[in-house]
Amino acid sequence: MSLIVQKFGGTSVANPNRIKEVAKRIIRTLEKGYDVVVVVSAAGDTTDRLISLAYEITPSPAEREIDMLISTGEQISSALLAMAIESLGHPAISFTGSQIEILTDDTHTKAKIVDINTERIWKHLHLGKVVVVAGFQGISIDKDITTLGRGGSDLTAVALAHVLKAKVCEIYTDVPGVYTANPKIVQDARKLDFISSEEMLELASSGAKVLQSRSVELAKKFGVLIHVRSSFTDEEGTMVKEKVKGMEEALVTGIAEDIDQAKITILDVPDRPGIAAKVFGELARESINVDMIIQSAPIRDKNDISFTIAKSDLEKSLKIMNKVKEEVGAKDVISDKNVAKVSVVGVGMRTHSGVAAKMFSALASKDINIEMISTSEIKISCIIKKDKMEEAVKILHDTFELGKTSYKDKDV
Repeated sequence: MSLIVQKFGGTSVANPNRIKEVAKRIIRTLEKGYDVVVVVSAAGDTTDRLISLAYEITPSPAEREIDMLISTGEQISSALLAMAIESLGHPAISFTGSQIEILTDDTHTKAKIVDINTERIWKHLHLGKVVVVAGFQGISIDKDITTLGRGGSDLTAVALAHVLKAKVCEIYTDVPGVYTANPKIVQDARKLDFISSEEMLELASSGAKVLQSRSVELAKKFGVLIHVRSSFTDEEGTMVKEKVKGMEEALVTGIAEDIDQAKITILDVPDRPGIAAKVFGELARESINVDMIIQSAPIRDKNDISFTIAKSDLEKSLKIMNKVKEEVGAKDVISDKNVAKVSVVGVGMRTHSGVAAKMFSALASKDINIEMISTSEIKISCIIKKDKMEEAVKILHDTFELGKTSYKDKDV
């Protein structure tokens, strides 16, 4: 019998009525002859409320205790969903990440999965039960509860789909699929029927909220098929797969925006070997991911180093950089939270020139200044002022004519 992993996000389990609807959807999947493993997020804004509560207690809560606290949201959702499934006449059982042994490293709030013990899951599947797993969490080698970062329930679902050899990993959310841009910003944004995992990874890492980037990276690595769907309708969503026919035809597939960005600049850093290694080595030791990096040309043996990070890492990063400033003899450390990143993504960039020029011209036509630029084979990203973000997304969507039908609406 084939197995499907289904993941339901916070809006899908936001209240008892929605949880009951999710249970009905799961039962319909069972009636088609599939075994089902379900992964759930915390209901609604539970995680944000728990984090706010922690900061009401102390301005610097320990990350270990943060993980202890915020992991409870998913535990509540999983237990309630198991009850809802049982109420419909089908046996179900809920587990936390530690109960099924989702083993992680010891990095709190951003842990990486090391291994998953599937023995307990298979035992209950063979007994005819739906297994409901609390997403977003695991347990370290030292037996501490850990969490997998924002959107970590996606990662739990994809990891389980891989180790259980599931037919597909269905990600249920509050949107019908993956769009050419954020439909809350761009009215004529199109839902894509298919997208390559490579493009989805770039969109997710550039700020598209529909999937966690680490989950897409894992799916790409192990060939897990992802189906992004709405939990409120039965319509087909977007298939995220390794290869899509005709994928070189489209110049740009989508636009992503990210307002969870902050820029840090270290001024007048001595221009000598080892300084950059010192700066970014200290950040890496604290598991802080750096996105864009720019180093200015040296003037009188000094230069400036600017980089971007997630806004949530700003306070910790500034403490580290002020310490580094003293150690290397830099002049000052400044930061800017009023920035955003906009990105254009498409595998067609590999074989078509002029995308960057077209993007920069479009932004210039709206008097939008570019502060930083980074590129990959299939992505160009720019840092701009946050209050210009929506205008930038709209003009780029229009410039690359993403409102028109493409191969990804009709062909696999």
